[in-house]
Amino acid sequence: MPTWELNPGRPALAHVPPTAGLAEACAWLRENETALTAALHEHGTIFLRGLPVAQPADVAAVRDVLIPEPTPYREKATPRSDFGDGVFSSTDLPPAQPIRMHNENSYTLTFPGRLLFACLTAPESGGATPTADVRKVLAGLPDHLAARGRSSGWTLTRTYSDYVSLGWRTAFATEDRADVEAYCRENGISWEWQTDGNLRTSQLRSATIHHPHTGEEVWFNHLAFWNEWSLDPDIREAMVDEFGPDGLPFNTGFGDGEPLSREDVDALNAAYDAATVRETWQVGDVMLVDNVLCAHGRDPYRGDRKIAVAMGRPVDLLDCRPTVDPTAARTAGPSTAPTAVPA
Repeated sequence: MPTWELNPGRPALAHVPPTAGLAEACAWLRENETALTAALHEHGTIFLRGLPVAQPADVAAVRDVLIPEPTPYREKATPRSDFGDGVFSSTDLPPAQPIRMHNENSYTLTFPGRLLFACLTAPESGGATPTADVRKVLAGLPDHLAARGRSSGWTLTRTYSDYVSLGWRTAFATEDRADVEAYCRENGISWEWQTDGNLRTSQLRSATIHHPHTGEEVWFNHLAFWNEWSLDPDIREAMVDEFGPDGLPFNTGFGDGEPLSREDVDALNAAYDAATVRETWQVGDVMLVDNVLCAHGRDPYRGDRKIAVAMGRPVDLLDCRPTVDPTAARTAGPSTAPTAVPA
């Protein structure tokens, strides 16, 4: 039975007993799966130290115990390296660039219920993968923002380009526009092909949902993560000058069409900061995250860093009692914005 160390500002951490190798370590994980799941539901994130994990194949073996049902990475938004067997790099964005808190694939209709991060190479400094319990984030929001999110949801607008971010061929893993349109139609996404061949999409999603097993309400979205006011001021100014206010690679707003103010975004990010915990990576560390209960990010770092990630336990948005019904937008097409439908 794992013994959890609970320290302020850090995730729940347990030291795995010494084992003769990976097979014995995986047997320990199987024997303690019920206890690990209970701890995950309580804390949102659990950190396991001392597993003999040194290469992607080891990560896959641990993944097969803790997350046996994989979830594909849909509507790709950041570059990743494929290590094989459903194991990827956590991100290939530059080391100096921090990554703000977000729930993985909160903008899709089916998303991973669990994320597994494993440290194969620890950075010289920095580079933690912080997490934030989004139950606490919701409780820490100003009442008017929480109420606005529940009533109207949030919108994501993306402009896919090979010049900035990812092009639509990479994001949707196809060369065929008809495949993209079929996916968008099925997933309540409106689309518009630009004259330069790029793609612009818009989708409505619920800002709060309920955990499918615990029933707890959580703040589950990319509303702050991809909002223009979360950008560094100089970067935001340069991007608006380059692409125009309506042509940013990513932007978000409330579901009723109103934009967020700088003050709104500052309040959202402050709530994430107040709920954030982090642990310094050591080689062999494995972090399991309940993707519905916790958002995650990445700290800037120096030196080599290799953090592998695997995703699984797919969750259907409609099983999470969303306050905005995405099925109302499933017939979305060219230039057709989704409509909020209170649940």
